Amino acid sequence: YLQSSWPRSGSRSGGGSRPQRPRLTSAIACLLLLLLEERELAPEELEEIGEAFREFDTDKDGYISYKDLGECMRMMGYMATEMELLEMNQQIKMRFGGRINMDDFVEIIAPRLLQETSQMVGVKELKCAFKELDRNNDGVISGSELEFAITEMLGEELSKGDLQEMIRDIDLNGDGMVDFDEFVMMLSIR
Repeated sequence: YLQSSWPRSGSRSGGGSRPQRPRLTSAIACLLLLLLEERELAPEELEEIGEAFREFDTDKDGYISYKDLGECMRMMGYMATEMELLEMNQQIKMRFGGRINMDDFVEIIAPRLLQETSQMVGVKELKCAFKELDRNNDGVISGSELEFAITEMLGEELSKGDLQEMIRDIDLNGDGMVDFDEFVMMLSIR
């Protein structure tokens, strides 16, 4: 566990106020990183790629030239190095005859965009990771869902006591579950 001196007020049992220090396990941090690594392009990202592609498909034949690739990528905010552009242009010339359609464009661009954004964690990525852990889609992560994720994704076995302690540390409202706000708070104290 990683310790954080983040006081909580209130009580779970109706007694007096008991300040606690939530602890975040490295297992949960690893789960989040694993979920983010395995992500695919979101529909919004695919739409952005499609818009950029259509803008450079000036004759509307469904293809763009390898010569337009760098400018198209810059339009999307991806600043490819000269070496990357040379490599991609060569790939397009050899595999696709110098012109690529939308599917091939996505195939070439997607891994680079995912790699570039792999360390960026925003609300969208957090929601995606939360949904992966919330297997029954009820809006909360139960102890059994958390246990499944840690066991299946990381191969770690947790005792019931460790699992209960982990949930207690994360669960701010005392309902025995982890909702999205608690999930985000847990990650922010990391």
